[in-house]
Amino acid sequence: MSESLNVVPVIPLRDVVIYPSMTLPLNVGRKKSIEAVKQASNNYNNYILLATQKNGSSGGDVVENIYDIATLAKVVQIMKLPDGSLKIIVEGIAKRLVAKYEDIDGCIYANLDSLHIDDNYDPSQVDKELKAILLSVSDSLKRFVDISGRVSKESLATLINMEEPHKFIYEIATILNTEIAKKQKILEATDIKNKALLLLSYLYEELEILELEAKIKDRVKAQVDKNQREYYLNEQVKAIYKELGEADEESEVSALKKRIEHTKMSKEAKEKCLKELKKLKAMPPSSSESAVSRNYIETILSLPWGKRAKVKRDINLAEKVLEKDHYGIKKVKERILEHLAVQIKRDSNTKAPILCLVGPPGVGKTSIGQSIARATGREYVRMALGGVRDESEIRGHRRTYIGSMPGQIIQKIIKSKTENPLFLLDEIDKISSDFRGDPSAALLEVLDPEQNSTFNDHYLEIDYDLSKVMFVATANSLDIDPALRDRLEIINLSGYTEIEKQAIAKQYLIPKALENNGLTKDEINFTPKAILDIIRYYTREAGVRNLQQKIDGVCRKAVKNLLKDSNTGKISITQKNLEDYLGVHQYDYGVKNAKAKVGQVTGLAWTSVGGELLTIEALAMPGKGKVKYTGSLGDVMKESIDAAFSVVRSMSKDYKLEDDFYEKKDIHIHVPEGATPKDGPSAGIAMTTALVSVYTNKPVRNDVAMTGEVTLRGEVLAIGGLKEKLLAALRGGIKEVLIPKQNVKNLADVDKEILEKLEITPVSSIKEVLERVF
Repeated sequence: MSESLNVVPVIPLRDVVIYPSMTLPLNVGRKKSIEAVKQASNNYNNYILLATQKNGSSGGDVVENIYDIATLAKVVQIMKLPDGSLKIIVEGIAKRLVAKYEDIDGCIYANLDSLHIDDNYDPSQVDKELKAILLSVSDSLKRFVDISGRVSKESLATLINMEEPHKFIYEIATILNTEIAKKQKILEATDIKNKALLLLSYLYEELEILELEAKIKDRVKAQVDKNQREYYLNEQVKAIYKELGEADEESEVSALKKRIEHTKMSKEAKEKCLKELKKLKAMPPSSSESAVSRNYIETILSLPWGKRAKVKRDINLAEKVLEKDHYGIKKVKERILEHLAVQIKRDSNTKAPILCLVGPPGVGKTSIGQSIARATGREYVRMALGGVRDESEIRGHRRTYIGSMPGQIIQKIIKSKTENPLFLLDEIDKISSDFRGDPSAALLEVLDPEQNSTFNDHYLEIDYDLSKVMFVATANSLDIDPALRDRLEIINLSGYTEIEKQAIAKQYLIPKALENNGLTKDEINFTPKAILDIIRYYTREAGVRNLQQKIDGVCRKAVKNLLKDSNTGKISITQKNLEDYLGVHQYDYGVKNAKAKVGQVTGLAWTSVGGELLTIEALAMPGKGKVKYTGSLGDVMKESIDAAFSVVRSMSKDYKLEDDFYEKKDIHIHVPEGATPKDGPSAGIAMTTALVSVYTNKPVRNDVAMTGEVTLRGEVLAIGGLKEKLLAALRGGIKEVLIPKQNVKNLADVDKEILEKLEITPVSSIKEVLERVF
């Protein structure tokens, strides 16, 4: 693939030559170079040409200042840095001759010559003379390492044992601290012997310089006091520059040292940076080790040491923001305001709990996190945890690995540029683990207020204080690691009712859809009944995400109609024309039975997407007292039928039934929609009512629905999901709903509109139920 390339984007390199077969990181900051990376990624299968500038400090035309022979490479990895620059990892592939460089639309391109000048390894070329040269290179390299100490013994052994001469020469050339032009000559040389001889001559020059450096060191050391080590180091640098005849310019190392001294980092971090800076100073600028050290120091300096956003301390403003951004969910907003009030009032040393918003998709968990950030004036950062299974995503990679970087926690903190952002951990229940570690265990330290002041990232290798960060987590369920859940304060968000969805659609979704699709209120209108039909017949969800999609779909079709016929006028979306925009109904909802029937009772069920009417049918047949139940019933519901059957037998005298009435008939109980699994005890009173109806042959009122668990003594116990069940009853045309007396307290959470339209009858025993239905 690389051999067939004729044109390829170019990154001009300053003060470095990259050879084929090398893999190393690069920092890309110039606009043309960033554009070249983008072009390579989007249009050139990640191929890019790494060409060295003849004069790295030249400010003239870059195209005229690049060597004609360069290294074709492939971009292996791209990482965006906070300052807009890029960090990439490149792998050198081949040496190519450039026919012409061109600057087109802010990016430099190279027209590659068809002449093949690549370095192919041919063992037959390795004759005695070449072996002798390479042996001299190895000996000189050992002396070089002994004097300079730039390469470890392990790396030296690896270099000497390399079998391929080209790679051996290129690796040693990278280590040398010689001029760029000389390193370029090694790349350009086509004959392996010439390459080896050039390298040997440069090695000899380096050895001479190192010996001279040792003499200078001794001379300077005699001139300065032992206690003035820093002064001695500066004098050493001056003496070296003087010996070489070069000007003493402020180096990159000096600039980094100034930044370290002026940054309000911790004592541990400062010591670590200064130690790393000393290593960097002793390394050749073009070596891969220097790039690793430089990136490490830059990462620590990028952390927002001592930089905090000014937190708003106005609880009334926070309340206004939450009310504006979210409809309903009063209890949730109240709990969030309580949390914020405590944070405003509390002492700075007090540890705040970590909020976890739990609820079905589309109810606004993530947007609540954004609203809290806006209300408090904090920067907002979000980390999606769905599918995260590698611990290093949280804690980072150790610096021993190529391309290592900090974990997402530290990366997001750097991105926020403040020590106290609002950090949203989205979908915390979707974390999984495998052989690479358990991310949930790594999060324990992050979310524990007692530990997160000393969070240790594997890449940084220093403690970083996360105690000022406001963490908020979201989840769809409470299927969370117990140790992690113990550190969270759970706030449950239930699904929205139909009434709430209608209000949300009018106030938020429709205006947003009009804006997204380029419409105005003068061009389209949704009637209230049309909105209700979209909710009932085209969506079935706890949140409003699908509702937003359906409204967007209507708006898109309306835009098309307006463009096709400019005389259309204002479009009104009504019940009658809704199918023209969204097609036939996708869902139905339960309605009351047409008339009162024997053995047919309307129960109420709760699902994750709201309440539903649950029809329960009982049929008596001549038999021997067998009871059969169908309809995909769960174990709890089957046990509820058994309990109901026992209650009916205990009440036989009240309804003038014979003592052995149950032995003469077989009973079949069925709950329609057999493909849908059903479970739970809340249909207990409905089951009992159906059995009494078939045994006494009395029809049950069709305008009454009921919910409640029944005990063997005929008592009615409390149930859950009352709000959603009452809404389903109202929607289905029910007039009276029987609820457990223990649930009366829950009526405070139900909208007044529902309570006004329904007759709510609290019951405490099955006898009270039967008095109302026959």
